[in-house]
Amino acid sequence: MLTRKYEMPWRAAYEGYAAVSWATAAIATSMVTAPPNLVLPLSATGIGLSLLRGVKAWRILRIRATLSGKALEMMSVENLARIARRNDHIYLGYGFEWTPTHSQRLYELSKIDYRSLRVPVVLRSLLRDGTPQRDEEMGAPYIHGVEPREIVLQRPLKNFDGGTLIVGTTQSGKGVALGNLAVQAIKRGDVVIIIDPKNSRRLRTVAKRACELFRRPSTFQWFHPAFPHDGVRLDFMFNWQKPTEIASRIQAIMPPDTAGAFSAFGWDAVNVVIQGLVELEDRPNLAKLTRYVEGGIEPILERNLESMFEQHIGPGWRAHSELGRLVERAARGGIKSPSLGASPELLAYVEFYERHVPAQFKRQVINAQVRTFRHPREHYQKITASLLPILSMLTSGDLGRSLSPQPFDTSDERPILNFEKIERAGHVFYMCLDSLPDAAVGTALAALALADLAARAGMRYNLGEYKRISLFVDEVSNTINRPLIEILNKGAESGIQTTVAMQTIADLADRLGSEHAARMALGNLNNLIAFRTKDQPTQEFVVETFGKTAIHNVRVGLNTGFDGHIGDFSAGHSTQIAESMEEMIPPSVLGKLPDLQYFGSFSGGRLVKGRFTLVDPGPIDS
Repeated sequence: MLTRKYEMPWRAAYEGYAAVSWATAAIATSMVTAPPNLVLPLSATGIGLSLLRGVKAWRILRIRATLSGKALEMMSVENLARIARRNDHIYLGYGFEWTPTHSQRLYELSKIDYRSLRVPVVLRSLLRDGTPQRDEEMGAPYIHGVEPREIVLQRPLKNFDGGTLIVGTTQSGKGVALGNLAVQAIKRGDVVIIIDPKNSRRLRTVAKRACELFRRPSTFQWFHPAFPHDGVRLDFMFNWQKPTEIASRIQAIMPPDTAGAFSAFGWDAVNVVIQGLVELEDRPNLAKLTRYVEGGIEPILERNLESMFEQHIGPGWRAHSELGRLVERAARGGIKSPSLGASPELLAYVEFYERHVPAQFKRQVINAQVRTFRHPREHYQKITASLLPILSMLTSGDLGRSLSPQPFDTSDERPILNFEKIERAGHVFYMCLDSLPDAAVGTALAALALADLAARAGMRYNLGEYKRISLFVDEVSNTINRPLIEILNKGAESGIQTTVAMQTIADLADRLGSEHAARMALGNLNNLIAFRTKDQPTQEFVVETFGKTAIHNVRVGLNTGFDGHIGDFSAGHSTQIAESMEEMIPPSVLGKLPDLQYFGSFSGGRLVKGRFTLVDPGPIDS
């Protein structure tokens, strides 16, 4: 039968008393006047037993000394690069692998006041390395102190292809972790894309500093909707294989539609415009799309019909007798117009196309435009009402000029980027969404960017040749949508390594509609880094990932008895060790973690307790 050793380090170092006693006995024996062949063995035995008991006492005191925790530390970007010198591994800070022994120690600590176990300050510097956690710092220091030996935590880069989730409350360390991982990705030479809803100046400066050290300063590019002239211009409609892809990207920014009718009609309205522009060899962008969805399909339809008539009737098509007769009739009001903006020529063209163009010469693209043209205008405006406000926000003012760039505008020298250019040039792209003052625009920007990236992932998957892309998404509850879920699900096969950060499952559930949907989305992530979190459902989600272990509980019994007769006294003592299956990490412990400390679960079931160090980027950019 296999038995497990039970230990109790949270006690006084009684072995020290024995060590002193044996040492005293050895010294006293050596001073006794007796034959050497008797004194020396006794003294040597006393010294040996003193050392044996002293080592055990030192072990107890050493682990107790670490209950004071670790103070926050800071390192430069250069030092981080030296520690994370292996590009085939990812550095995860300092810590140790979490085992059932550490779980047992943690459960035992929950029963007592750990402060009573602190060793004197005089001995602390001899028994431990580093500076203990200061009283003003947040969190319980003893959590990291259940193991006195720290190592540099690293995991193979391949383990992170399945995606990584970073979870933690505000100011617990998520941004620092993202900064550490982003610096390593920049150093490896990855294409790095950082989507930040709140514009963390420290994270942006760290990424910029890493580019200056390991790449070229021009590698770093950024975008901020509140400061469009300081960054780049973006064209989210540049890359596509089929015109329908653009309509699907626009659909990603539409508000959720449970019935699906409005979303489907909005997709169709956008697709008709896009197909018409492509037919005219006119590159689509957000400004053109907004103009024709809001103002009507008439200009595109008229140009498409003119192009078709010239192709099938010939250069003299305007002199066609039947067409001329229809134009005159329309001018007199003889043809009913479904739209106030339709010219007599367009009404005649549509009538001629429907009645006189043979079926084999008609085009599906024009048929769809005619159908939209015939649709009652009031109903069309009602059913596209959810789409137009978002498009208007993205195409107005300076933001509109940034998202619908004109490549031949010589007065604007800002570079025009899309995800294909970012990938080919090996850029580090920092995209701020500015969600705090304008959540609607921030959400729409993220949806467009992620939809474009998902489309690019499909192209990469089809081609089979690509550079590694490291995607970092902070506050994922502000940005998650169907394209991002597709990237989490299938992006690894196209070379996209995704890391997302969030605060609580409730935030994600509110965004996706239910906790079930949130858990389905999170199921696509193979790795978990959990910082301090106070939300109970989030704590339960984390500890479920870590699993359970056997925890020993000691039960001590003491019985005494007296039956009334002098001398008839009885007593009994019993000790029982029971075993029960408990969580590897108690959920409440997650709410006590100090800043920058985490529990991590990585591909293959490896569970670690770690801590990150602050990365000093130098002067913070404004």
